[in-house]
Amino acid sequence: MRQNFGISFWKAIPFLRILVPFVTGILLQFYFPSTPWLLNIVFITGFGCFLAVPFMRLSRRFTHGWIGGIGLTCICFSLGAGHVWQRDITNDGLWVGHTYSRDKAIVVRLLEPLTEKERSYKALARIESIVGDSITKASGNLLVYFQKGHIPQGLGYGSRLFISRPLQQITNSGNPGGFNYQQYCGFRDIYHQVFLREGDFYLLPPAQKHWFQQTLLRTKAWVLSMIRRYIKGKDEAAVAEALLIGYREDLDKELVQSYSNTGVVHIIAISGLHLGMIYGAMLWLFHPFRRRQLVLVLRPAIVILVLWMFTFIAGAVPSILRSAVMFTCIVGGEVLSRRTSIYNTLAVSSFILLLVNPFFLWDIGFQLSFAAVLSIVAFSKHLGNLWWFKNKLLNNLWRLSSVTLAAQLLTLPLVLYHFHQFPNLFLLTNVVIVPLSGLILFSEILLLCCTILPGIATAWGSLIEWCIGLMNDFILRTDRLPFAVTDGIKITVLQSLLVYAMIICCSTWLIRKKKGLFVASLAFLGGYVAIRSVDISRVRGQQKVIVYNVPQHMAIDVMEGNKYVFIGDSALYGNAQLINYHLRPSRIIHRVTPGNLHSVAIDSNMIASQNVRVAIIDGPVNSSSTANRVRINVIVVTRNPQLYIDQLTRAYDFDLLVFDSSNPSWKIRLWKKDCDSLHLRHHSVPDQGAFEMDL
Repeated sequence: MRQNFGISFWKAIPFLRILVPFVTGILLQFYFPSTPWLLNIVFITGFGCFLAVPFMRLSRRFTHGWIGGIGLTCICFSLGAGHVWQRDITNDGLWVGHTYSRDKAIVVRLLEPLTEKERSYKALARIESIVGDSITKASGNLLVYFQKGHIPQGLGYGSRLFISRPLQQITNSGNPGGFNYQQYCGFRDIYHQVFLREGDFYLLPPAQKHWFQQTLLRTKAWVLSMIRRYIKGKDEAAVAEALLIGYREDLDKELVQSYSNTGVVHIIAISGLHLGMIYGAMLWLFHPFRRRQLVLVLRPAIVILVLWMFTFIAGAVPSILRSAVMFTCIVGGEVLSRRTSIYNTLAVSSFILLLVNPFFLWDIGFQLSFAAVLSIVAFSKHLGNLWWFKNKLLNNLWRLSSVTLAAQLLTLPLVLYHFHQFPNLFLLTNVVIVPLSGLILFSEILLLCCTILPGIATAWGSLIEWCIGLMNDFILRTDRLPFAVTDGIKITVLQSLLVYAMIICCSTWLIRKKKGLFVASLAFLGGYVAIRSVDISRVRGQQKVIVYNVPQHMAIDVMEGNKYVFIGDSALYGNAQLINYHLRPSRIIHRVTPGNLHSVAIDSNMIASQNVRVAIIDGPVNSSSTANRVRINVIVVTRNPQLYIDQLTRAYDFDLLVFDSSNPSWKIRLWKKDCDSLHLRHHSVPDQGAFEMDL
């Protein structure tokens, strides 16, 4: 039966009329902040308009009903904007950033157990107070790193610390196209971090631990210990942890990249797929007893309880939290004997999540999760009806494939925008991996139930390990195929919106057969092509040098047109993680690939174009006279050379000094101090981010 997108359809999703202005308020308040008094005026105005409608004459209520609509829109808009202002911890008078200085100490409480990193242990802490001449209450979160080998006994969740070491502000690398780590942490009320060595802190009497949080952490720790005991392989155990409870700290980064390249990263990034499997299993278990009155009464409560237990044990990440809220709404609708629209359920669940934290709106998992579910609901049935096979196995295989294809439609622009790549073999990998991962997920749950019988648990764990190894091997082999992924895709926000408009118009045209929608989709496609063509044309004339912010490394790209030459440490060539995080995003947005440069010369430690000369200094500079100074536009000081700033001024006549991240921070501070005394312009890459200049 064809879906009707008329008035009745919009009446079936009344929450959308609340959600749209609420989200609009969140976005406008974040990008164009307003003061609370202005938001209060909007709220009072809207509230007055909304209340005015019931006092109108009956005849005018129909002709002037739009006044109530405007009032409701203003109320929802102001609530969304006000929620962002209230949720932003920098607006809190007790926020640590308002009163903290480097000469003060702080008292913090650890909010989680320690997580082991390559060179340290990491934990999230909450700031309780600032200690100076007096003790003042403070708020805010803090990332704490502990040096390995100096961890006091008993340090963990609930521990209170007195920290004397100065805090560091969390900053971005500033690399073009790079991940906004500062914003990511800010959404979680984290603006500072500290690295602690022995003597930088001491333990205080512990705080009272919340029983529920402590129970969840103990349960999570027990689950991890059982997985590691009965699944011996390192990669297999890491995937099992991620698949069951979303614990990703042990995952090999290259393996994660392979899952991403093949389009099945949602398997190891705990998501609504996992909760959907558990929800389906619960319904299947209760199905034989569906006619018993007691089961009908208890089933909704048990289903909701199990779903939320799994959600909290998995860390309540936005993607699975969204699914938990959505399934709760579905079960609640069944209890009330009401068939609610799935679109309205999605609107309700997203509204509830944004009430919890409006910054979920910028969470990639949140965006992909909602886009995937909305896309499946809207398009999977129509795709599944395109073909029908007499063979039941083939027909079920096509139904599964249609769901996978449908999920890609509305997630495609997001994938291209955030990850700059498209997994070409996503259909093949999802058809194989999704059923297999579901089997593994339920097998892991059964393994936890079998731990009271160690012999059976050991054999069952070996079987799970073999299945996960088979899954990993399939992913790695698929990823090695030369056509597995289309990489290096650049797409802007405007282009993403045009792609969305094109997909929606084209798919709706195929469903409803209206020619106007087909014309509109062509128009949006033309707009996308035009913008992309202008961008490609602009790239052809670019000439620039970029000094990247890669900690403890020298990394410089010299670009001309769509080609670049890399100058830097040889250690970076084999480090895919550093390249993907620091260098690759910039090369994608500049649309460059390795190649030869024609108008820009690179000779030894000199980069020269027709108008600009850049010198790279990585060693001592000998000069006793200023008579023969060399004219240079920019000098890049790198690899921790033994030199003084006055030596540079005697050897070179330059406009700007750039200190890259391969130099130690203490030496950069001394150089900056000398530059200030000599009135020299300077740029510190570790402090100010990557340096970028047109040649």
